[in-house]
Parts: sequence; C-alpha cells; structure tokens
Amino acid sequence: MGWILPCVGGLGLLVVVVIAAVIGIYNRLVTLRNRVKNAWQQIDVQLRRRYDLIPNLVETVKAYATHEKETLERVISARNAAISAETVAEQGQAENALTGTLKSLFALAENYPDLKANQNFMMLQEELSGTESKIAYARQFYNDSVMTYNTARETFPANLLAGMFGFEPAEGFEIEEEAKEPVEVQF
Repeated sequence: MGWILPCVGGLGLLVVVVIAAVIGIYNRLVTLRNRVKNAWQQIDVQLRRRYDLIPNLVETVKAYATHEKETLERVISARNAAISAETVAEQGQAENALTGTLKSLFALAENYPDLKANQNFMMLQEELSGTESKIAYARQFYNDSVMTYNTARETFPANLLAGMFGFEPAEGFEIEEEAKEPVEVQF
C-alpha cells in the first residue's frame, strides 16, 4: 500500500506538467496571433498615409498635365479599390494595382519638366517614396510574423491544440508576379 502514494504523486505531477504545457502552448499561440494582428495594423497605418497623399499628388499633376486625365483617373480608381479591400489577398491585389498606377503617374511626370521642378510635387513625391519604404518594411514584418505564427501553429504538439482552440492559419501579404515587372508607359 505504501507504493500507491508515490504513484499518485507521480501521476499528479505528470498532470500538472501536461496542463502547464497546454497553457504555455496556448499562450504562445495567442501572443503570436496578436503579433500578426498588430503587424497588419502597422501596414494599415502606412497605407492610410499613402491613401491620404495620393489625392494631393493627383491634384498637383492635374495642374500641369490636363490631357493625361485617363492616367489620373486610374490612380484614383486604384486608390479607391485599395481602400475598400477587405481580406489580405484583396488588399495585396489592390496594392499591387495601385503601385502600378503610381509608377505610371511618376513616369508621366518625367514628360513634364515644369511639373518635375514644382516644389509641391517634389515634396509629395519624396513623402510618398518614404511611405513606400515604410510599407515595404511593414509588409516584411507582417510576413515574418505570419511565418512565425503559422510555424508555431503547425508544429507538434501545438498543432493538436491549435485546431481545438480555433487558431486559424494567417495569410501572408504576397506580391503578384505582374507587379514585379516594370510598368510600360506610352505617350
């Protein structure tokens, strides 16, 4: 009968260790999921800044390139599509389209020396360029956070708990192959 107490004590210790491991895994998954959400919010902040700059840039270009209405309308249309995107995949597609139209806009500016010399245009272009760099960094941080979360979610034994507790995979922010190509502008 003396051997029963050490077995119960050992079993109790095992149960405590298993519960502690489950709590640790759960808390790690929650932390990583929240990091992914925060990283997406950082992208959103930079995208909002970009969206706010675009109308000012378009208005400045309008004053110099009045007959380039189609290019300006495409930029505004792409901006509006990006603002209304709801999922990560939709946002990625919309941002790729917006980046392409902005490249067209800056290429168009090369054809107007007075516009290129305009201080307001130069300031907006520089600010947008800085914002683009911040967006690129935020995307990279987001994708790193997604990779860390998804890896933690898919590894054993966390994969057993992830399904039970509803930890869904996070979606990365991808650039389409077409968006990597240089934009062709014809005058």
